Amino acid sequence: MNTKFVPKPLLDLDHALTELKGFAVPLLETQMVSTFDVDNRVLREAVVSALNVPPNDNSAMDGYAVHAQDVAVQGSVLKVTQRIPAGSVGTPLSRGEAARIFTGAPIPLGATAVVAQEECEALQGDLVKVNAPIASGQCIRLAGEDIKKGGLVIEAGSRLNAASLGIAASLGFKELCVSKTPKVALFSTGDELVMPGDIPPEQMGEGRIYNSNRFFLKSLLKRAGCEVTDMGNIPDDLEQTKRCLAQAALDHDLILTSGGVSVGEEDHIKPSVIALGVLHQWALNIKPGKPFAYGRIHRAHKSSENASGPKPSSTENYAHFIGLPGNPVSSYATFMLLVQPFLSFLQGQASVQYRHIPMRANFEWLKADRRREFLRVRQNDQGTLELFPNQSSGVLTSVVWGDGVVDNPPSTIIKSGDLVNFIPFDSFLR
Repeated sequence: MNTKFVPKPLLDLDHALTELKGFAVPLLETQMVSTFDVDNRVLREAVVSALNVPPNDNSAMDGYAVHAQDVAVQGSVLKVTQRIPAGSVGTPLSRGEAARIFTGAPIPLGATAVVAQEECEALQGDLVKVNAPIASGQCIRLAGEDIKKGGLVIEAGSRLNAASLGIAASLGFKELCVSKTPKVALFSTGDELVMPGDIPPEQMGEGRIYNSNRFFLKSLLKRAGCEVTDMGNIPDDLEQTKRCLAQAALDHDLILTSGGVSVGEEDHIKPSVIALGVLHQWALNIKPGKPFAYGRIHRAHKSSENASGPKPSSTENYAHFIGLPGNPVSSYATFMLLVQPFLSFLQGQASVQYRHIPMRANFEWLKADRRREFLRVRQNDQGTLELFPNQSSGVLTSVVWGDGVVDNPPSTIIKSGDLVNFIPFDSFLR
Protein backbone atom coordinates (compact mmCIF):
# COMPACT_ATOMS: atom_id res chain seq x y z
CA MET A 1 0.00 0.00 0.00
CA ASN A 2 1.34 3.41 -0.96
CA THR A 3 1.59 5.90 1.89
CA LYS A 4 1.78 9.61 1.35
CA PHE A 5 4.68 11.40 3.03
CA VAL A 6 3.40 14.02 5.45
CA PRO A 7 6.11 16.48 6.54
CA LYS A 8 6.46 17.36 10.19
CA PRO A 9 5.24 20.82 11.20
CA LEU A 10 8.09 23.32 11.28
CA LEU A 11 9.41 24.14 14.74
CA ASP A 12 9.53 27.80 15.78
CA LEU A 13 13.09 29.03 16.47
CA ASP A 14 12.22 30.51 19.87
CA HIS A 15 10.55 27.24 20.88
CA ALA A 16 13.65 25.29 19.79
CA LEU A 17 15.85 27.62 21.82
CA THR A 18 13.65 27.08 24.89
CA GLU A 19 13.92 23.31 24.38
CA LEU A 20 17.71 23.52 24.12
CA LYS A 21 17.92 25.66 27.24
CA GLY A 22 16.04 22.94 29.11
CA PHE A 23 18.55 20.34 27.94
CA ALA A 24 21.60 22.48 28.77
CA VAL A 25 22.04 21.78 32.48
CA PRO A 26 24.97 24.01 33.52
CA LEU A 27 28.24 22.20 34.00
CA LEU A 28 28.75 21.46 37.67
CA GLU A 29 32.47 22.04 37.91
CA THR A 30 33.91 25.51 38.40
CA GLN A 31 37.44 26.80 38.74
CA MET A 32 39.26 29.77 40.17
CA VAL A 33 41.10 31.56 37.36
CA SER A 34 43.39 34.59 37.41
CA THR A 35 41.49 37.79 36.65
CA PHE A 36 44.06 38.31 33.88
CA ASP A 37 42.78 35.20 32.10
CA VAL A 38 38.98 35.10 32.48
CA ASP A 39 37.93 37.19 29.49
CA ASN A 40 34.85 35.64 27.82
CA ARG A 41 34.35 33.13 30.65
CA VAL A 42 31.05 32.86 32.57
CA LEU A 43 31.10 34.02 36.20
CA ARG A 44 29.65 31.51 38.67
CA GLU A 45 30.10 33.41 41.96
CA ALA A 46 28.95 37.02 42.12
CA VAL A 47 31.47 39.83 42.57
CA VAL A 48 30.57 41.78 45.73
CA SER A 49 32.60 44.82 46.73
CA ALA A 50 34.52 44.78 50.01
CA LEU A 51 35.24 48.53 49.76
CA ASN A 52 33.93 51.85 48.51
CA VAL A 53 35.01 53.02 45.07
CA PRO A 54 36.41 55.59 45.21
CA PRO A 55 37.56 54.89 48.79
CA ASN A 56 37.41 58.56 49.77
CA ASP A 57 36.32 61.94 48.42
CA ASN A 58 38.86 62.88 45.74
CA SER A 59 39.58 65.48 43.11
CA ALA A 60 38.12 64.97 39.63
CA MET A 61 40.83 67.13 38.05
CA ASP A 62 44.04 69.03 38.53
CA GLY A 63 43.42 72.33 40.29
CA TYR A 64 42.98 73.85 43.75
CA ALA A 65 40.95 72.56 46.70
CA VAL A 66 39.17 75.43 48.45
CA HIS A 67 36.32 76.26 50.77
CA ALA A 68 33.54 77.45 48.44
CA GLN A 69 32.56 80.39 50.68
CA ASP A 70 36.11 81.77 50.42
CA VAL A 71 35.70 82.33 46.67
CA ALA A 72 32.11 83.52 46.52
CA VAL A 73 33.38 86.60 44.66
CA GLN A 74 35.14 86.13 41.30
CA GLY A 75 38.80 87.18 41.57
CA SER A 76 39.25 86.05 45.17
CA VAL A 77 42.86 85.44 46.21
CA LEU A 78 43.87 82.59 48.55
CA LYS A 79 47.10 81.41 50.17
CA VAL A 80 48.37 78.06 48.80
CA THR A 81 49.52 76.17 51.90
CA GLN A 82 50.07 72.60 50.64
CA ARG A 83 50.46 70.38 47.59
CA ILE A 84 48.53 67.07 47.38
CA PRO A 85 49.47 64.67 44.57
CA ALA A 86 47.54 61.43 43.97
CA GLY A 87 48.50 58.84 46.57
CA SER A 88 49.18 61.47 49.26
CA VAL A 89 46.94 62.69 52.09
CA GLY A 90 46.83 66.40 52.85
CA THR A 91 46.40 68.22 56.13
CA PRO A 92 43.18 70.02 57.18
CA LEU A 93 42.51 73.18 55.21
CA SER A 94 41.83 76.40 57.11
CA ARG A 95 39.53 79.17 55.87
CA GLY A 96 41.30 81.47 53.41
CA GLU A 97 43.65 78.73 52.30
CA ALA A 98 43.89 76.67 49.11
CA ALA A 99 45.61 73.35 48.41
CA ARG A 100 47.27 72.58 45.06
CA ILE A 101 45.65 69.22 44.23
CA PHE A 102 45.88 66.66 41.44
CA THR A 103 43.40 64.25 39.89
CA GLY A 104 42.55 61.37 42.22
CA ALA A 105 44.09 62.93 45.32
CA PRO A 106 41.99 62.85 48.55
CA ILE A 107 40.12 66.05 49.39
CA PRO A 108 41.60 67.60 52.54
CA LEU A 109 39.35 68.19 55.53
CA GLY A 110 37.81 71.67 55.31
CA ALA A 111 37.72 71.86 51.49
CA THR A 112 34.27 71.85 49.84
CA ALA A 113 35.14 72.35 46.14
CA VAL A 114 37.91 72.03 43.58
CA VAL A 115 38.63 74.75 41.02
CA ALA A 116 40.18 73.63 37.73
CA GLN A 117 43.70 74.97 37.21
CA GLU A 118 42.57 76.55 33.91
CA GLU A 119 40.25 78.83 35.95
CA CYS A 120 43.01 79.95 38.31
CA GLU A 121 46.04 82.23 38.12
CA ALA A 122 49.14 81.52 40.18
CA LEU A 123 50.55 84.69 41.79
CA GLN A 124 53.82 85.40 43.53
CA GLY A 125 54.12 84.61 47.21
CA ASP A 126 52.28 81.24 47.05
CA LEU A 127 49.02 82.96 46.20
CA VAL A 128 46.31 81.86 43.73
CA LYS A 129 43.59 83.96 42.13
CA VAL A 130 40.30 82.25 41.29
CA ASN A 131 38.88 83.70 38.07
CA ALA A 132 35.57 81.83 37.83
CA PRO A 133 32.49 81.41 40.02
CA ILE A 134 32.30 78.02 41.75
CA ALA A 135 29.73 75.97 43.59
CA SER A 136 30.06 73.82 46.67
CA GLY A 137 30.89 70.21 45.75
CA GLN A 138 32.10 70.91 42.22
CA CYS A 139 34.82 68.66 40.77
CA ILE A 140 34.74 66.36 43.80
CA ARG A 141 34.15 62.62 43.36
CA LEU A 142 32.45 61.36 46.50
CA ALA A 143 33.51 58.20 48.33
CA GLY A 144 31.45 55.24 47.10
CA GLU A 145 29.78 57.16 44.26
CA ASP A 146 30.86 54.45 41.80
CA ILE A 147 30.55 51.36 44.03
CA LYS A 148 29.31 51.06 47.60
CA LYS A 149 30.91 48.63 50.04
CA GLY A 150 28.83 45.43 50.09
CA GLY A 151 27.25 46.24 46.72
CA LEU A 152 26.66 43.61 44.03
CA VAL A 153 28.93 44.56 41.13
CA ILE A 154 28.81 41.60 38.68
CA GLU A 155 26.04 39.03 38.90
CA ALA A 156 26.70 35.30 38.74
CA GLY A 157 25.86 34.06 35.26
CA SER A 158 27.40 37.09 33.54
CA ARG A 159 29.81 36.58 30.65
CA LEU A 160 32.95 38.50 31.54
CA ASN A 161 34.47 41.10 29.23
CA ALA A 162 37.32 43.59 29.34
CA ALA A 163 35.37 46.07 31.50
CA SER A 164 34.40 43.27 33.92
CA LEU A 165 38.05 42.36 34.42
CA GLY A 166 38.94 45.97 35.11
CA ILE A 167 36.21 46.48 37.69
CA ALA A 168 37.00 43.16 39.42
CA ALA A 169 40.66 44.11 39.63
CA SER A 170 39.74 47.54 41.04
CA LEU A 171 38.01 45.71 43.89
CA GLY A 172 41.06 43.58 44.66
CA PHE A 173 39.93 40.30 43.03
CA LYS A 174 43.05 38.40 42.01
CA GLU A 175 40.94 35.42 40.85
CA LEU A 176 37.33 34.82 39.85
CA CYS A 177 35.15 31.72 40.04
CA VAL A 178 34.07 30.72 36.53
CA SER A 179 32.62 27.72 34.72
CA LYS A 180 35.08 25.16 33.47
CA THR A 181 35.62 25.30 29.74
CA PRO A 182 33.24 22.96 27.86
CA LYS A 183 35.01 20.23 25.91
CA VAL A 184 33.63 19.80 22.40
CA ALA A 185 34.38 17.05 19.89
CA LEU A 186 34.01 18.29 16.32
CA PHE A 187 33.29 15.76 13.55
CA SER A 188 32.82 16.09 9.82
CA THR A 189 30.67 13.73 7.76
CA GLY A 190 30.49 13.04 4.04
CA ASP A 191 32.65 11.11 1.60
CA GLU A 192 32.63 14.09 -0.76
CA LEU A 193 34.68 16.20 1.66
CA VAL A 194 38.37 16.85 1.04
CA MET A 195 40.73 18.60 3.44
CA PRO A 196 42.58 21.59 1.97
CA GLY A 197 46.08 20.49 1.04
CA ASP A 198 45.21 16.83 0.46
CA ILE A 199 44.30 17.32 -3.21
CA PRO A 200 45.21 20.38 -5.31
CA PRO A 201 42.27 22.19 -6.93
CA GLU A 202 43.18 21.07 -10.45
CA GLN A 203 42.99 17.41 -9.37
CA MET A 204 39.66 17.55 -7.54
CA GLY A 205 37.38 14.77 -8.79
CA GLU A 206 33.75 15.10 -9.81
CA GLY A 207 31.53 15.82 -6.82
CA ARG A 208 34.38 16.45 -4.37
CA ILE A 209 34.46 19.66 -2.31
CA TYR A 210 36.85 21.15 0.23
CA ASN A 211 35.72 20.94 3.85
CA SER A 212 34.92 24.50 4.95
CA ASN A 213 32.51 23.81 7.81
CA ARG A 214 35.15 22.13 9.95
CA PHE A 215 37.28 25.27 9.88
CA PHE A 216 34.69 27.92 10.72
CA LEU A 217 32.95 25.70 13.29
CA LYS A 218 36.19 25.16 15.17
CA SER A 219 36.79 28.91 15.16
CA LEU A 220 33.25 29.65 16.36
CA LEU A 221 33.53 27.05 19.12
CA LYS A 222 36.75 28.57 20.41
CA ARG A 223 35.20 32.05 20.35
CA ALA A 224 32.30 30.63 22.37
CA GLY A 225 34.77 29.68 25.10
CA CYS A 226 35.21 25.98 24.31
CA GLU A 227 38.11 23.56 24.25
CA VAL A 228 37.85 21.87 20.86
CA THR A 229 39.05 18.44 19.74
CA ASP A 230 39.07 18.05 15.96
CA MET A 231 38.01 14.42 15.47
CA GLY A 232 38.31 14.48 11.68
CA ASN A 233 35.91 12.95 9.19
CA ILE A 234 33.70 10.08 10.37
CA PRO A 235 34.10 7.09 8.03
CA ASP A 236 31.12 5.94 5.99
CA ASP A 237 30.53 2.87 8.12
CA LEU A 238 27.86 2.31 10.80
CA GLU A 239 29.98 0.39 13.30
CA GLN A 240 32.96 2.73 12.98
CA THR A 241 30.64 5.72 13.36
CA LYS A 242 29.18 4.27 16.55
CA ARG A 243 32.66 3.60 17.93
CA CYS A 244 33.82 7.13 17.11
CA LEU A 245 30.81 8.76 18.79
CA ALA A 246 30.96 6.48 21.84
CA GLN A 247 34.66 7.22 22.31
CA ALA A 248 34.15 10.96 21.94
CA ALA A 249 31.34 10.90 24.52
CA LEU A 250 33.74 9.66 27.20
CA ASP A 251 35.89 12.78 27.19
CA HIS A 252 33.63 15.56 25.93
CA ASP A 253 30.58 17.52 27.00
CA LEU A 254 29.28 18.06 23.46
CA ILE A 255 29.70 16.30 20.13
CA LEU A 256 29.08 18.57 17.14
CA THR A 257 28.67 17.39 13.55
CA SER A 258 27.57 19.03 10.33
CA GLY A 259 25.71 17.29 7.52
CA GLY A 260 23.52 14.21 7.48
CA VAL A 261 20.60 15.46 9.59
CA SER A 262 18.06 16.19 6.86
CA VAL A 263 14.88 14.14 6.76
CA GLY A 264 15.33 11.09 4.55
CA GLU A 265 19.12 11.39 4.23
CA GLU A 266 21.13 8.18 4.11
CA ASP A 267 23.93 8.44 6.63
CA HIS A 268 25.23 6.70 9.73
CA ILE A 269 25.15 9.56 12.24
CA LYS A 270 21.44 9.38 13.04
CA PRO A 271 21.19 5.61 13.60
CA SER A 272 24.43 5.71 15.62
CA VAL A 273 23.15 8.42 17.97
CA ILE A 274 19.85 6.58 18.37
CA ALA A 275 21.70 3.33 19.15
CA LEU A 276 23.89 5.08 21.74
CA GLY A 277 21.26 7.32 23.34
CA VAL A 278 18.41 9.51 22.15
CA LEU A 279 17.91 11.83 19.17
CA HIS A 280 15.47 14.69 18.58
CA GLN A 281 15.30 15.62 14.91
CA TRP A 282 13.77 19.00 14.15
CA ALA A 283 12.71 20.85 11.04
CA LEU A 284 13.16 24.49 12.02
CA ASN A 285 10.99 27.31 10.75
CA ILE A 286 14.04 29.30 9.62
CA LYS A 287 15.89 29.94 6.38
CA PRO A 288 18.71 29.10 6.06
CA GLY A 289 19.05 26.23 8.53
CA LYS A 290 15.93 24.07 8.46
CA PRO A 291 17.43 20.66 9.45
CA PHE A 292 18.74 20.43 13.03
CA ALA A 293 19.19 17.62 15.55
CA TYR A 294 19.79 17.45 19.28
CA GLY A 295 20.54 14.26 21.18
CA ARG A 296 22.42 12.65 24.03
CA ILE A 297 24.99 9.86 23.85
CA HIS A 298 25.28 7.76 26.99
CA ARG A 299 28.77 7.27 28.32
CA ALA A 300 30.01 3.72 28.66
CA HIS A 301 31.88 2.80 31.86
CA LYS A 302 35.51 3.84 31.65
CA SER A 303 37.73 2.13 34.22
CA SER A 304 40.38 4.11 36.04
CA GLU A 305 43.23 1.95 34.76
CA ASN A 306 42.57 2.75 31.10
CA ALA A 307 41.28 6.27 31.55
CA SER A 308 43.35 8.81 29.65
CA GLY A 309 42.99 12.20 28.05
CA PRO A 310 40.89 15.19 29.18
CA LYS A 311 37.85 14.59 31.34
CA PRO A 312 34.56 16.26 30.44
CA SER A 313 33.54 19.22 32.58
CA SER A 314 30.12 17.69 33.24
CA THR A 315 29.58 14.98 35.85
CA GLU A 316 26.49 13.69 34.03
CA ASN A 317 26.50 10.24 32.43
CA TYR A 318 26.01 11.46 28.88
CA ALA A 319 27.46 13.81 26.27
CA HIS A 320 25.25 16.20 24.37
CA PHE A 321 25.01 15.78 20.61
CA ILE A 322 24.11 18.47 18.08
CA GLY A 323 23.87 17.86 14.36
CA LEU A 324 23.95 20.87 12.05
CA PRO A 325 22.92 21.03 8.39
CA GLY A 326 25.69 20.53 5.85
CA ASN A 327 25.25 23.65 3.69
CA PRO A 328 27.84 26.17 4.93
CA VAL A 329 25.54 29.15 5.55
CA SER A 330 22.90 26.90 7.14
CA SER A 331 25.55 25.42 9.41
CA TYR A 332 26.89 28.89 10.26
CA ALA A 333 23.40 30.29 10.95
CA THR A 334 22.21 27.42 13.16
CA PHE A 335 25.45 27.60 15.13
CA MET A 336 24.90 31.30 15.78
CA LEU A 337 21.19 31.02 16.55
CA LEU A 338 21.15 27.79 18.56
CA VAL A 339 24.54 26.26 19.35
CA GLN A 340 26.14 29.39 20.74
CA PRO A 341 23.22 30.04 23.14
CA PHE A 342 23.27 26.35 24.10
CA LEU A 343 26.97 26.59 24.97
CA SER A 344 26.28 29.77 26.97
CA PHE A 345 23.56 28.01 28.96
CA LEU A 346 25.89 25.04 29.47
CA GLN A 347 28.44 27.44 31.01
CA GLY A 348 25.81 28.88 33.35
CA GLN A 349 25.17 32.17 31.55
CA ALA A 350 21.93 33.57 32.93
CA SER A 351 20.52 34.97 29.70
CA VAL A 352 21.38 35.24 26.02
CA GLN A 353 19.92 38.04 23.95
CA TYR A 354 20.86 39.25 20.50
CA ARG A 355 20.97 42.94 19.69
CA HIS A 356 18.13 43.84 17.31
CA ILE A 357 18.69 47.27 15.73
CA PRO A 358 15.92 48.92 13.68
CA MET A 359 17.48 50.06 10.38
CA ARG A 360 16.27 51.12 6.95
CA ALA A 361 16.54 48.67 4.06
CA ASN A 362 18.19 49.89 0.89
CA PHE A 363 16.90 46.88 -1.01
CA GLU A 364 13.74 45.02 -1.92
CA TRP A 365 12.85 41.47 -0.89
CA LEU A 366 9.61 40.60 -2.64
CA LYS A 367 9.76 36.78 -2.52
CA ALA A 368 8.54 36.25 1.03
CA ASP A 369 9.08 32.77 2.46
CA ARG A 370 6.82 30.97 4.92
CA ARG A 371 9.86 30.51 7.14
CA ARG A 372 11.58 33.14 9.30
CA GLU A 373 14.48 34.36 7.17
CA PHE A 374 17.93 35.59 8.12
CA LEU A 375 19.13 37.67 5.19
CA ARG A 376 22.83 38.50 4.90
CA VAL A 377 23.35 42.26 4.69
CA ARG A 378 25.87 44.95 5.43
CA GLN A 379 25.68 48.60 6.43
CA ASN A 380 26.57 51.21 3.84
CA ASP A 381 27.99 54.72 4.31
CA GLN A 382 24.46 56.18 4.33
CA GLY A 383 23.50 54.11 7.39
CA THR A 384 21.14 51.80 5.51
CA LEU A 385 21.43 48.10 4.71
CA GLU A 386 22.53 46.52 1.45
CA LEU A 387 21.50 42.96 0.57
CA PHE A 388 23.92 40.33 -0.72
CA PRO A 389 22.54 39.37 -4.14
CA ASN A 390 22.76 35.59 -3.65
CA GLN A 391 21.03 34.37 -0.48
CA SER A 392 21.59 30.65 -1.19
CA SER A 393 22.50 28.51 1.83
CA GLY A 394 25.64 27.32 0.04
CA VAL A 395 27.12 30.78 -0.57
CA LEU A 396 29.52 31.37 2.31
CA THR A 397 30.81 34.55 0.63
CA SER A 398 27.57 36.21 1.79
CA VAL A 399 28.79 35.86 5.40
CA VAL A 400 32.28 37.14 4.54
CA TRP A 401 30.78 40.11 2.67
CA GLY A 402 28.12 40.94 5.25
CA ASP A 403 28.35 42.35 8.76
CA GLY A 404 25.03 40.99 10.00
CA VAL A 405 21.61 39.63 9.13
CA VAL A 406 18.09 40.96 8.80
CA ASP A 407 15.71 38.94 10.99
CA ASN A 408 12.72 38.85 8.66
CA PRO A 409 9.43 37.39 9.97
CA PRO A 410 7.66 34.63 7.99
CA SER A 411 5.70 35.68 4.90
CA THR A 412 7.04 39.24 5.01
CA ILE A 413 8.21 41.23 2.01
CA ILE A 414 10.64 44.13 2.33
CA LYS A 415 10.52 47.33 0.29
CA SER A 416 13.29 49.88 0.06
CA GLY A 417 13.00 52.29 2.99
CA ASP A 418 11.22 49.82 5.28
CA LEU A 419 12.41 49.47 8.87
CA VAL A 420 13.89 46.00 9.45
CA ASN A 421 15.45 44.18 12.40
CA PHE A 422 19.24 44.09 11.97
CA ILE A 423 21.40 41.73 14.05
CA PRO A 424 25.14 42.50 13.75
CA PHE A 425 27.41 39.47 13.57
CA ASP A 426 29.36 40.82 16.55
CA SER A 427 26.17 40.48 18.60
CA PHE A 428 26.48 36.72 18.11
CA LEU A 429 30.24 36.67 18.71
CA ARG A 430 30.35 38.66 21.93
